[in-house]
Amino acid sequence: MSSAGLTDRPAAGPSTTGESPRGVLPTPQDRPTNPWLRRLFWINLVVEVLIVVTGGLVRLTGSGLGCPTWPRCTDASLTPQRHEALGIHTYIEFGNRTLTSVVGGVALALLIATWRWAPHRKGLRLPIALVLVGIAVQAVVGGISVRMDLNPAIVATHFLVSMLLVMASAWLVWREREGDGAPVPVVRREVRLLSYAVAALALVILVLGTMVTGSGPHSGDADEPARLGIDPRTISWLHADTVMLFIGLVVAVLVAVRISTDDRVARRSWLVLLGVTLAQGAVGYTQYFTGLPWVVVLVHMLGASLLVVATTWAVLSLRHRPAA
Repeated sequence: MSSAGLTDRPAAGPSTTGESPRGVLPTPQDRPTNPWLRRLFWINLVVEVLIVVTGGLVRLTGSGLGCPTWPRCTDASLTPQRHEALGIHTYIEFGNRTLTSVVGGVALALLIATWRWAPHRKGLRLPIALVLVGIAVQAVVGGISVRMDLNPAIVATHFLVSMLLVMASAWLVWREREGDGAPVPVVRREVRLLSYAVAALALVILVLGTMVTGSGPHSGDADEPARLGIDPRTISWLHADTVMLFIGLVVAVLVAVRISTDDRVARRSWLVLLGVTLAQGAVGYTQYFTGLPWVVVLVHMLGASLLVVATTWAVLSLRHRPAA
């Protein structure tokens, strides 16, 4: 979805919901912003998604203990050494660790840029700072997972923290293009409450997804895999059933949005969420019935990140925030 498409609001007019007047989301022309600031918001989101994908690559290639200690790669060195027996696994794991520094650097640059180029957007500073804190927490959780020989519960926590950071980064991209006025709903309260149920169910799906992975063959350690004591088939079907319920709720909100408002951004956002969900479901069934090939599983992890982004934007699309 393009950033321009997110702000394609119709002109102001009477409310179609009977709750409040229609607001208009400010465009870049209404609220001049340094173009690099907007790019940094997008770069922050991209690198957060990228580190999820590279973390998945670490797990799926059995490279989770390629650097067997933390924060050093080995007891003797911060970086991989050619003579280490773990070979390519060391470089895959170290590459993921290095990307954490990149993610942190981008978030710090975003905080400084917002402070300097958009001093009127004070409300964005704390959320960006919290993303920075989350990145630090993520690094510590990753270190704990290594220290605990890739305990599947800790690895799952590591992934879920990443999903929270993706959600926060998606929220920041959306908020950067809004004003700072009071939120103006574009649909009835019941529809908004149903959208929150969609978001909550998305979290349940992610948790169940980590349980599926934690009981499957991709442990992150090619030699001594640690697994959850759960039947993979049972948890996989529970995960799939929850996705079906999620699809039903997304369709329900989409229908309600199309009936109750002519807001193009809301309609488009929920249609995109439905498309991402169906695509993710197709990839999930493909990986299950083809024996979990790691390339397909990696695509599924990318899809999980995109699902979080699409869900975040869909929920946010149900209200306007005009200029203060």
